[in-house]
Amino acid sequence: SPQVQPFLPQWLAHPKLVQKRIKDNLVPIRDVPGIHPRLLKKLQMNGIESFFPVQAEVIPAILQSASNGYLMGQGGYRPKDICVSAPTGSGKTLSFVIPIVQVLLDRVVCQVRALVVLPTKELAQQVSKVFNIYTDGTGLKVVLITGQKSFAKEQEMLVQKKVTGYRSLADIIVATPGRLTDHISQTAGFSLTQLRFLVVDEADRMIDDMHQNCLNQIVTAAFQVEGDSGSNMLFQRTKPGPITAASSCCPQIPLQKLLFSATLTQDPEKLQQLDLFQPRLFTSVYSEKKALGDGTETEQDTSKKYTLPEGLSQCYVPCDLNSKPLLLLHFMLKMKFTRVLCFTNSREASHRLFLLVRAFGGVTVAEFSSRLSPNERQRTMKEFEQGKIQLLISTDATARGIDVKGVNYVINYDAPQFIRTYIHRVGRTARAGKVGVAFSLVLRIQERRFLRMLKDAGIQDIKKHPVKGNSLKPLVQQYEEALSKLEKTVK
Repeated sequence: SPQVQPFLPQWLAHPKLVQKRIKDNLVPIRDVPGIHPRLLKKLQMNGIESFFPVQAEVIPAILQSASNGYLMGQGGYRPKDICVSAPTGSGKTLSFVIPIVQVLLDRVVCQVRALVVLPTKELAQQVSKVFNIYTDGTGLKVVLITGQKSFAKEQEMLVQKKVTGYRSLADIIVATPGRLTDHISQTAGFSLTQLRFLVVDEADRMIDDMHQNCLNQIVTAAFQVEGDSGSNMLFQRTKPGPITAASSCCPQIPLQKLLFSATLTQDPEKLQQLDLFQPRLFTSVYSEKKALGDGTETEQDTSKKYTLPEGLSQCYVPCDLNSKPLLLLHFMLKMKFTRVLCFTNSREASHRLFLLVRAFGGVTVAEFSSRLSPNERQRTMKEFEQGKIQLLISTDATARGIDVKGVNYVINYDAPQFIRTYIHRVGRTARAGKVGVAFSLVLRIQERRFLRMLKDAGIQDIKKHPVKGNSLKPLVQQYEEALSKLEKTVK
């Protein structure tokens, strides 16, 4: 029977298409309208002369929605929420950092006006770093809340108790969900009632059940009636309803949601939970058939749900379980691969493979998993980026969204079970318009399902790359020695 197509709301069915070829569509920063001269200067100081397509579209859209300052939407209307679906490495972070910093430049009193929620500590650190670059010297305060500091320490960073009540010490908060909800419920004087921007990055991860509650709590806190501490009732927000003469007479700070993801769900029910307001979708996930810009839409190709970086080549190697470690060693030692990011499906598998490669010798290898402290992870990352480590073995949880510089190869040591996992893994290479190669080691029993999964996602250009058993033979003896060495240490 034909599949039932869920009814797509207008905004999902007719998104604003963003060019996906980054290199050919760079836009000089001065050509993007409305950016504050101060920020243009900062961008140039950071070596940024042009924007990627996503940035060139989204930055003006957010700025325009706040063109009357952050208290009002345009013409007194509530600004529309914005969703951005674009591949890994296409520049999503700057797309929200620049406009948020610009809109808040004229703020007088420090209040939490922007909140960015990310699924992992590493991502949160990465994003807060970018905010710090662009708020430097502006007086805007960025606070990072990921539970890396003690709860009390974070509380001190967020609010200060005064004789007259509490004072916010943060304009922009970058946070992971768990720690944030703790502060919402337990930190006295922590208020989101002035929140203007809620950014949900890696939105598909955040819509999942465990974090849905977090988003609800943020919105509830944003519309909470403040304890009657003589706070200015003029700016008391009510949950938005229809615009009436009465509702227009006291300006309300609108709460605008900005969602970003490489794999934004197309599932209307899930998106409905986010309770978006007249959302606009910007996407570079479209099929080439859909002509851009000349108004004639050809057949809509729904099979192309995901875009991969332009410079990525993909191969898969059919193999059996025993030859997997040998294949990895073959790639590293015989094929001389450098700067390889290798994915396994579990922490244990990562650790075992790391010990094995180390015991074999000849490859500078490190593991990257939740076993390591955040400091160790950062150090490992740095050494990898400097080329001191040739092979980094990681789990998905650790690597999601992370911008690792200079990955030449991604190797899926364990074939991913879900298409999203595949997209995110292989998206660690070929970032920002560069080239990269992804190899997937696929067991023969998985081959059909694996290829089917890619085909269903509209990914056709993956090549079969068989490796002959003969080329692995020279490695076998040393490999077996490494194995027995390991067994001794494990015992």
